[in-house]
Amino acid sequence: MGMPYVFRIILLVLLGVPLALRAQSEKEKLGVIPAPAEVRMAAGFFRIDSRTRLWYSDETAKKTAVQLNDYLQKNHGLTLQLKQGQGQAQGNTLAFSTTASLGPEAYTLQSGPGGIRISGDAAGLFYGLQTLLQMCSKTGGQLRVAAAEISDRPRYAFRGIMQDVGYHIYPVSFIKSQIDMLAKYKMNVYHWHLTEDHGWRIEIKKYPKLTSIGAYRESTQISHYTDSLTGQDHQPYGGFYSQDEIRDVVAYAAARNVTVIPEIELPGHSLAALAAYPEMACGDKPGPFKVAQNWGIFEDVYCAGKEQTFHFLQDVLTEVMDLFPSRYIHIGGDECPKERWKACKYCQQRIRAEGLKNEFELQSYFVKRIERFVNGKGRQIIGWDEIREGGLAPNATVMAWRSIDEGIKAAQENHDVVMAPMSHVYFDFLQGPRDREPLAIGWGFNPAERVYAYDPTPAQLTADQKKHIIGVEAPIWTEHMDTHRKVEYMLYPRLMALAEIAWTFPERKDSVDFFEHRLPKHLAELDQSDIVYRVPGPIGLRDTTLQGSKFTISLRPPVSGAKIYYNFDGQDARETDYLYEKPFDVILKKGEKRQMKSVVVTPSGKRSAGTTTLFRNP
Repeated sequence: MGMPYVFRIILLVLLGVPLALRAQSEKEKLGVIPAPAEVRMAAGFFRIDSRTRLWYSDETAKKTAVQLNDYLQKNHGLTLQLKQGQGQAQGNTLAFSTTASLGPEAYTLQSGPGGIRISGDAAGLFYGLQTLLQMCSKTGGQLRVAAAEISDRPRYAFRGIMQDVGYHIYPVSFIKSQIDMLAKYKMNVYHWHLTEDHGWRIEIKKYPKLTSIGAYRESTQISHYTDSLTGQDHQPYGGFYSQDEIRDVVAYAAARNVTVIPEIELPGHSLAALAAYPEMACGDKPGPFKVAQNWGIFEDVYCAGKEQTFHFLQDVLTEVMDLFPSRYIHIGGDECPKERWKACKYCQQRIRAEGLKNEFELQSYFVKRIERFVNGKGRQIIGWDEIREGGLAPNATVMAWRSIDEGIKAAQENHDVVMAPMSHVYFDFLQGPRDREPLAIGWGFNPAERVYAYDPTPAQLTADQKKHIIGVEAPIWTEHMDTHRKVEYMLYPRLMALAEIAWTFPERKDSVDFFEHRLPKHLAELDQSDIVYRVPGPIGLRDTTLQGSKFTISLRPPVSGAKIYYNFDGQDARETDYLYEKPFDVILKKGEKRQMKSVVVTPSGKRSAGTTTLFRNP
């Protein structure tokens, strides 16, 4: 939907936008990530300076106007005068106008020499602001915005990442920095994985031992693939987030249109909780248990036969729901071994009493009972795709992680699905050759190009079934991420690729424009911050073998302003080698081969992993 044509023409005239709008050309693209649904460029710019008046239509629009003013003050030392009204007849105006007519999260942005107007609901105004900020450029000391007409809306309602803090925990300041980046790229979900076998990370007032005992492990597995370097570090490790810290994070995210969804793992991945309260495990005198030290899956899980287990979990979830106002509460549900249940008299009594066939149906009973409780609090559960086993809870949303097929099955059963398949969007997987990348999990390869090429809606679904694919999420599991800098390296720039597949409709995607034009500009901006990111290799080269007698090497830096160094002597490339300045030829006679090694060095001094290209003339 969009504004009526006649009103739009009148508004464009008031804004000073020429009516002879033309299709967006390659050189005139806005550089915005994710790409908007509709863009028409025009001639000229709007200049933001001390004379610009900042208008807002109501209190909803005022919040966004204030956010813009805060940004201008912080980054440009500029504070604009705020006024309530439409500002349509005023020159040199920047106006925010609230409307629900465009649809959820949608917005329009009209900019021209006379002014800028952004319209939308509360979320739409915020996203219009993010587009505006990405359009801003400073030229000759002037802050200006290109003239354009943009009509934009998201493809999916659920656009997120999952941050695990069970294996390793990170400071609140880092969590907030992630939320800032989500907001910038129009992502709206921060899925916070707060409990794990290896650590319980959320304060629960009624059960203080969850954090005094469950939040700490005695030692941590050293994550190496070389046998001589494996083992334990023999150092205590742990920590948790207080309820005050959680409230702070939730409020911080809400101000940026990001919903924080908590995950409390059940019935499996519960060893840290059982270390604190062993009576929740199977048997008459279970335990003692220790918070897990080695990576993996553990057989000790919550007992499905004891009533006290459900009382405990309901108490925990009540406090969780008091902290998190999100529609969804994630209950895990993945990787739950059944061996303890098979041997537990209480679990077997439950199976008989409820007329269940086996332990898989017992897990379904467990999940459905938790769902009834959560639904009774006005919320909905979401869980990993194993919650389908034994029968899916009636109102549950499925997060498909094991395969795309699991998401297809759930959608065919008329359940909403968030696609998070490890085959395409697991951000703990490698981004390049293992010997040139930081340690990562032992399988999987998901570079940014693979993320960008992924379509979360499977083509084989019917039109009605496709409506159940409500979004996409990238999980970040952190067994091998013991610092927040490692998380950043694994997250950026894949987050930008994820944002585009989550927001932008497939017909508007353009991989060449994304990787060769827009992403280099965004990485150059990131390069000016203290955020660690993976510097891509040179555009135009990759790790491969090419055959022929003559090759023309034409390269572009993957980060605007970066330099490319290369050599042919077999050593890793460095700044003492050739600096790429213009295209050149590699010429081989019959039977010759030549190896080219290259590296990208950004303006801040960050370096890419080396690229090795072998040329052969057989």
